[in-house]
Amino acid sequence: MRIDHVALFCRDLEQMRQFFLDWFEATSNEQYHNPRTELRTYILTFPDGETRLELMLRPDTLDIDPSQASIGYIHISFAVGSKEAVDNKTRDLLNAGYMVVSGPRVTGDGYYESCVLGPEGIQIEITE
Repeated sequence: MRIDHVALFCRDLEQMRQFFLDWFEATSNEQYHNPRTELRTYILTFPDGETRLELMLRPDTLDIDPSQASIGYIHISFAVGSKEAVDNKTRDLLNAGYMVVSGPRVTGDGYYESCVLGPEGIQIEITE
């Protein structure tokens, strides 16, 4: 058994899609639209060919604040392969105007990681 994908509701579907295409080498399918529910989605696939993320937009979810911790989604984590890659990705995102909220650092349980707030305040962990 494996997790097939994780899904995120977002306010600006195109901005969120572009973020993952630009910064995490994702590829995207064509946008799906359900005219009855007004749901719009993209499925993004990452370079390993197995990791997928579904981005979703539906008008009744626009008031959710993704930057606030709650039951359910907290962050998405990307393993980038090395401490140097963590440092570089974190620096590049910071230079592009994204807020680094922690790290890069070694956590108490031994991971080398940073945490960045991406579009709409979603938390993105970058680990080796």
